[in-house]
Amino acid sequence: MRAIRVGEFGGPEVLTVAEVADPVAGPGQVVVGMAAADVIYLDTLLRAGWGGDYFPLEPPYVPGGGGAGRVLSVGDGVDPGWVGRHVLARGAGGYAEQMVAEAAESVEVPEGVASADAAALLHDGVTAQMLLATGEVQRGEWILVAAAAGGAGSLVVQLAKEAGARVVAAARGERKLALAKELGADVTVDYSKPGWQQRVIEATGGTGVDLAYDGAGGQLGRDAFDAVRKGGRFITYGTASGGLADIDPDRAGQRNVTVTNALEAGSPGAEQVRALLGEALRRVADGTLTPTIGATYPLAEASRAHEALAERTTVGKSLLLI
Repeated sequence: MRAIRVGEFGGPEVLTVAEVADPVAGPGQVVVGMAAADVIYLDTLLRAGWGGDYFPLEPPYVPGGGGAGRVLSVGDGVDPGWVGRHVLARGAGGYAEQMVAEAAESVEVPEGVASADAAALLHDGVTAQMLLATGEVQRGEWILVAAAAGGAGSLVVQLAKEAGARVVAAARGERKLALAKELGADVTVDYSKPGWQQRVIEATGGTGVDLAYDGAGGQLGRDAFDAVRKGGRFITYGTASGGLADIDPDRAGQRNVTVTNALEAGSPGAEQVRALLGEALRRVADGTLTPTIGATYPLAEASRAHEALAERTTVGKSLLLI
């Protein structure tokens, strides 16, 4: 089968097409014929060698964390009835024509939901729902969503509005701000412009937001922290600016702002992932949640997908269609 291989850490050019052996399902596993593979910004950082403390990887490896497709075969202990099912599955090596996944981490896709829409939820659907739960969003609160036009951010905007919050969406450029507005944001702010955090504060009547979701990281994340009111909450999870936002504990303490690094808790367990994916898929099926797919690429053009993410030209979700 064809797969994308990272032979060494480096730029997008290290993503090359290779012929590799077809995977074989082990006990408790399924082999999925991939139709759509999830592509996230984290993939670009890992490809460059970042994040070994959180995500230990050594080349050569096939990148990607999964996607959607049909089950081709099953291993010992798995009901043969899985064969042919349309599933959303997590597993190492998603940038490939076939992928092995644990049956326990695979969820059947509801009738009427396309593989692309399902794959768009694989990581961001789980992340967005966990962020809402961690933030304990209350009706009427002002919520800042930084990187609001990204895969996760665009879902957070929708979920926060559904919870009754007032949402300030921060993103770069008119195209991304227009998307955030379309998804329900009450206020949009371009965070490529100096002093943008002050405009966020002004939009809330001068107090600042009750809760900020930092999907950008780096300096943009530190700027987002400045828009949080005294006694508010700040949750960082984004790495699009080269790493998580490092907030000075003394500054947070002076303003009594609770700072949470969403990555510190590690990945959720298989049971929680299945529950969250199932809920996200149900929301898409009934029309209450809409994944925004901004760019799709054939498998052989995975490097283009990474380049676009690094250049921040993609609006919404990026996928490989296989």
